[in-house]
Amino acid sequence: MNKPVHVKLTHYSPAHLPALRSFELPEEQGQFTSLPVETLAVTEGQYPIVIVSEKEPVGFFLLHSTERVKEYSANPDAMLLTSFSINHAQQGKGYAKQGMLLLPTFIRTEFPACTEIVLAVNHKNIPAQRLYVAAGFADTGRRRMGPLGEQFVFCLPLPNDPQ
Repeated sequence: MNKPVHVKLTHYSPAHLPALRSFELPEEQGQFTSLPVETLAVTEGQYPIVIVSEKEPVGFFLLHSTERVKEYSANPDAMLLTSFSINHAQQGKGYAKQGMLLLPTFIRTEFPACTEIVLAVNHKNIPAQRLYVAAGFADTGRRRMGPLGEQFVFCLPLPNDPQ
């Protein structure tokens, strides 16, 4: 029987840096996302988020509340999720799904004005599409051209009063 997955989402801190520097991704995944160390030089309106298990960073993504969000959603209270990755050594353990399932509660707590999360996923990145759908994201029907071709724009509405 598999051990239950216990993860939490937390804002990046310098204490996470050594573990994030050790992240590796296979080439087929690396083409679709960035390694954490490539995205840590954040600007205003960007929030690096770490997926932690047993005090060890296992995943990473960026949340944006910048002008860039308007490219994906007309909702002024939306946030954009980018650069999602799980360290290759930690993949297959449920961390990605668990981290995404925690996202709505984390957003409501840390960014209470946010009412929607949007992201773009490459049409060839089937594992990521499955993950996002399993976490409650839906295809908006909107399409974008990314560096590797067509991207699907997914969104996850966050009602202000969760049931």
